[in-house]
Amino acid sequence: MTDEEFRHPALAAIYDALDPDRGDLDAYVRAVGEFGARSVLDVGCGTGVFALLLAERGVDVVAVDPAEASLVVARRKPGAARVRWIHGDATALPPLRVDAATMTANVAQAIAEPGDWHSTLRTVHAALRPGGRLVFETRDPARRAWRQWNRDASYSVTDVPGVGAVESWMQLTDVSGPLVTFLWTYVFAADGRTLTSRSTLRFREREETEADLVAHGYVVEDVRDAPDRPGREFVFVARRPSTGRDGGDSTTPPTARPGGVRRR
Repeated sequence: MTDEEFRHPALAAIYDALDPDRGDLDAYVRAVGEFGARSVLDVGCGTGVFALLLAERGVDVVAVDPAEASLVVARRKPGAARVRWIHGDATALPPLRVDAATMTANVAQAIAEPGDWHSTLRTVHAALRPGGRLVFETRDPARRAWRQWNRDASYSVTDVPGVGAVESWMQLTDVSGPLVTFLWTYVFAADGRTLTSRSTLRFREREETEADLVAHGYVVEDVRDAPDRPGREFVFVARRPSTGRDGGDSTTPPTARPGGVRRR
């Protein structure tokens, strides 16, 4: 189930205003350039900020998200016609061959159910051309980011154009093993409405994520630090092997080698 903050029209409409600093995307833009990718699949594109950044640079972008309300916001933005928007999760993709795929803003953690996670890795692998790369981030469980998920640390009042003042804060509600659940609350000053959005994220250990990638035919090229959140996140770079390379073909990948809140 997609979180309310992405699928409720009133919350999707204010998402960008409440999270305006998207400096976290700079590393992804650089990675797309580093790999020479001319076509990119953006999984969990939300309101389309990253997809449109790439499209502005001449990249052919397919952007997919299960929240129709978020896609409505994305499609209304300048330059949206350059992007192919798809409503659904990664399993809803048509046949594709892209140079790279991305899951920004902790989208990977929002895919909390193991079956959904494995389906995503499998279908993204199929969408990549041989030699194409998947890049995504996930928080390091050892840092226990959820300890700061409380009203005192997250409370803000944002003046949203056309909407008015919106109070927002988050509150941790449950930690059950690798699953962490929290609640966002939004209060609209103009009409007194209060809306909430419950989210559950899965905190995967680095070794678990590497093993999942290898099991689905990827080679883990690197595990990087997030430049804007040093020491707090793993940024995985995984490649779909080309047949006859990497000591085998795409069905027999070698062992992964070690390498160096968004609102989701």
